[in-house]
Amino acid sequence: MHAVALPRINPAVVRSYDIRGCVGRQLGLDDAYALGLAYAAVAHSQRKRRIAVCRDGRLTSPELEQALIDGLVQGGLHVHRVGLGPTPQMYFAVHAARLDGGIMVTGSHNPPEHNGFKLLLGGEPVFGPALQALVAAIPFARAGGSVCEFAIDKIDAAQAYVGRLAAMAERVPAMHVVWDCGNGAVGAVIGALTRRLPGRHTLINAVVDGRFPAHHPDPSVPQNLRELQAAVLGQRADIGVAFDGDGDRIGIVDSTGAIIWPDQVLLLLALEALATGTHPSIVADVKSSQVLFDEVERLGGRAVMAPSGYVIVRAAMLREGAPLAGEMSGHIFFADCWHATDDALFVAIRVLLALGRQGRCLADFRASLPQTAATPELRLPCPEQRKKQVIREVFARLAAAGVSVDDTDGVRVTTEEGWWLLRASGTEPKLTARCEAANAAGLERLQRELMSHLRQSGISSQAPS
Repeated sequence: MHAVALPRINPAVVRSYDIRGCVGRQLGLDDAYALGLAYAAVAHSQRKRRIAVCRDGRLTSPELEQALIDGLVQGGLHVHRVGLGPTPQMYFAVHAARLDGGIMVTGSHNPPEHNGFKLLLGGEPVFGPALQALVAAIPFARAGGSVCEFAIDKIDAAQAYVGRLAAMAERVPAMHVVWDCGNGAVGAVIGALTRRLPGRHTLINAVVDGRFPAHHPDPSVPQNLRELQAAVLGQRADIGVAFDGDGDRIGIVDSTGAIIWPDQVLLLLALEALATGTHPSIVADVKSSQVLFDEVERLGGRAVMAPSGYVIVRAAMLREGAPLAGEMSGHIFFADCWHATDDALFVAIRVLLALGRQGRCLADFRASLPQTAATPELRLPCPEQRKKQVIREVFARLAAAGVSVDDTDGVRVTTEEGWWLLRASGTEPKLTARCEAANAAGLERLQRELMSHLRQSGISSQAPS
């Protein structure tokens, strides 16, 4: 084993939870190769050797995948190539074959020209300080590396993954479901899965296309659900399900075309755990509706508010011993899913099962909830170097005015009208915000208050829809 002059990863692409950047400008093949070497160095230090690699459908993913694998093999690891599929397929492969870790080549919900990597090692996501330490690891070239196609009992990863999901779905009621894959990686497995489900299934945008020609692959943005809403209404379907680019985030619409927001989906899924009388904890992020927290408490559970960020919400779920958790961006976690990870197809099956067991449709569930007026998650462009400073400025103005602030993540301000939140995105050069009030007039006043603070800090007050 000997040290050599090997490439290092561009620090500009190292984010809070993963590695991500614009290909050709921030992220290149050298970075992918360097990541493979750095990951191998850390894996070897932990006596881990067997690693899965999967990729999404972006146009740059195959060449980044190959450069990454070259680095992993050069670093002495045994790579199991999972192929094209959603991020949860990689999580499943690591879990099912008891591998030591995995890397997903994906740009998630970012624009088509972006790409990146999500890392799993020893059953845990690599993020924050651990990610910083990994990319700073001294790379070494080692003998003994290899690469093979992933298989369990001669069955490839996609077949094994679909088989496990289909086995879960044996008691799914016969429904008409419209599935919008957004031309993302879920399209690689959705046909094989839906052919094994009861009921009628309509697939839209199921051809994997890294250009995302139909719409941007982010189901948390209402405009990206318009095609799904139209398809559900036009075909008189019972439910519509949408996915992001790598299949770990979910969007849901009911038979009327109304969006069932992720915090509402989380409440629907939590009802069975809450009915057990065991007083379970249910974890949701700070962007979630007050209705969720109040209903969990009313039904005998313990509502836990966590900072936003999918890996942080997952960590809170594990810390609290909660059966499930979620955040407004569409990441929903079950403690019994693979490595307690966020799998949108797994969640979709659990939603269908919950509706069957509860004997009602989504529209009826939505109508049963206390009614409020709320914005979706708003995302406002903000230079990366200004994000945290803006939050500090807003906090200082609120403190000077004697306003009580929940600083779990950013600032969440509760007033007689309702509440509003402003926080720094952990994955994009943006601020994220949300407001909720008892009625439309109260919501307008909360939005004016929030936008006033943004203007004072030099951020455009034009919130995207």
